[in-house]
Amino acid sequence: MELTHFNDLPEAEAIEVVSVWARVPAWAEAVAGTRPFASVDELEATADRLARSWGRPELDAALAHHPRIGERPSGEGAEANASRHEQSAMSDAAASVTEQIAAGNAEYEARFGRVFLIRAAGRTPDEILAELQRRLENTADAEVDEALDQLRQIAMLRLHAAIDPDPSTGE
Repeated sequence: MELTHFNDLPEAEAIEVVSVWARVPAWAEAVAGTRPFASVDELEATADRLARSWGRPELDAALAHHPRIGERPSGEGAEANASRHEQSAMSDAAASVTEQIAAGNAEYEARFGRVFLIRAAGRTPDEILAELQRRLENTADAEVDEALDQLRQIAMLRLHAAIDPDPSTGE
C-alpha cells in the first residue's frame, strides 16, 4: 500500500492495518491517529518511538494472537500470512531442531507464562533455537524487555513490508 493511501484511509481501517504490524490496540490507535505522514521514514520513526513505551500489558495483548515459533500459524488474515512468511525458514528445520524448539517452547511457557516471541525473519532454525535456550536463562524482567524488543522489531519489519514509498516523493 502506498503511504498516501494509508494516510487517506478511514480511521478504523488504518487502525486495522497497523494492528497487523503488532496487535497492540492503543499503539495502533496512536499510530493511525498521528496521520498524515510526510514520508515512510516519518511513519517508521513515529511507530518505533511509540512502540518503545510498550510494557507487559502490551506484550500480553500482542501475544494473545501470536503463534508459537515452529508451529504453523492458523487462519488466513494478514497477520497469519505475515507470521507464515516470517517463520518460513522453520519449514526446512531438521526434525531434531524442531523437537528441541517445541520442548523449549513448553519450558519457556511454563517459566514465563506466555509464548516465546522472536523476530524469526532472517534467522535460521538453529539461531532461533540458540536464542530460545539463551533466553530461558533470563530473569522475568529481562525477558519482558527482550520480548518487547522482539515485538517492536517484528512490527517495524511488517510496517516496512506493508507500506510502499510514495512514488511522488520516492520516500
